[in-house]
Amino acid sequence: MCRVVDLHQAVLAKNDASAHTLRAELAARGTAVVNLLSSPGSGKTALLERELLLARERSVPVAALTADLATENDATRLARSGVPVKQVLTDGLCHLEAGMLSGHLDGWLPDHTRLLFVENVGNLVCPASYDLGETLRVVLASVTEGEDKPLKYPTAFGLAHLVVVTKTDIAEAVEFDEAAFRAHVEQVNPGVEVLLTSARRGQAIGALLDRALAAADGAPLHRPVMARRPDALGPDDPAHHHDHGYAPTHGEAHTHGHTHPDGTGAMAQTRS
Repeated sequence: MCRVVDLHQAVLAKNDASAHTLRAELAARGTAVVNLLSSPGSGKTALLERELLLARERSVPVAALTADLATENDATRLARSGVPVKQVLTDGLCHLEAGMLSGHLDGWLPDHTRLLFVENVGNLVCPASYDLGETLRVVLASVTEGEDKPLKYPTAFGLAHLVVVTKTDIAEAVEFDEAAFRAHVEQVNPGVEVLLTSARRGQAIGALLDRALAAADGAPLHRPVMARRPDALGPDDPAHHHDHGYAPTHGEAHTHGHTHPDGTGAMAQTRS
């Protein structure tokens, strides 16, 4: 087990170094990254499309990079907004890493981009552990996913600066218990803001853009308790303690493997 934990620590330490460098490089050019995490089918692409359209209407220079295991469907949808969009196919890898993101931005990200929205791979496990050099980390969940989602994925929700609920137009039909969801979010991430949205009805469209612009302008961010407690898991847990840049330190367990579909354990190559 020690060897496995050491490997996880080495991989995440390397990622953190890359994230620190990328964050500094993007900050120097005036670009802030918004990292969007969710389960598959949460509606984040639909919401992001509306936000990108609004950004264009407001003449805010934005771009979007979307990652998927396969297909370029999301990039095609987002490109309808008229802003620069790039698709990354991970060929089975369950998350993006800072070095991967940096490589795909090189030579593509337009100058003077104010906000870069990164639609991470649909997954609330692996992506939660990887800092992408983001300024703002947002976790989304639809009303169809159940009120206990934050309790099932405490790392993803526990490290978020903002939580967004999607598809509220069908909340009544699926008997979504908003109070219970908020209570569960509060349990893992006390004080974090929860936004209720509907891309279909236009509810709170623009709120995510506003929060992202405020963060880019240096407004104080919510500081998750998990990000402030490197000892939260206890000294005997196989935890990795590393810096996500947006908060001093955090501690979380990295006990899941990241295995290539061929079973080799090698990291998948990406292609644009």
